[in-house]
Amino acid sequence: MNAGTAGRRALQVATVILALVPVITGLVGMMGLGDPLYGKLLLPHDATLDSNLRFYAGVWLGLGLAAFWIAPRIERETALFRALWLMIFIGGIGRLVSLVAVGMPFAPFIGFTALEVIGAPLFVWWQQRVARAAAARRS
Repeated sequence: MNAGTAGRRALQVATVILALVPVITGLVGMMGLGDPLYGKLLLPHDATLDSNLRFYAGVWLGLGLAAFWIAPRIERETALFRALWLMIFIGGIGRLVSLVAVGMPFAPFIGFTALEVIGAPLFVWWQQRVARAAAARRS
């Protein structure tokens, strides 16, 4: 296994591991206001809020499933890979706006924000290196 193949395999493994997060939390989030993540919060039992939470959980689940789908050919799925990480990055910007506008969330959300804002560009860079190495091997 050469360095290019090892980098590809590592990116595939990292992508699959990270894809588990939106798949699992997306499925749990489909519980709406009953999601354990919101258990300690005093949320109003409002149909619109519940509907929105379930919708966004479904979108989040779909993002995770798309990541699983691209993992086997990660070096050829540059556009979709970048689109997924762009969505994650934009979500992280939303968390930063919330942090400034509303205040500090629970501690794990600070880590999520770091992964979304700092990790997203790093994953895009990593995939670009893997894609270039694969293209060089093909030519």
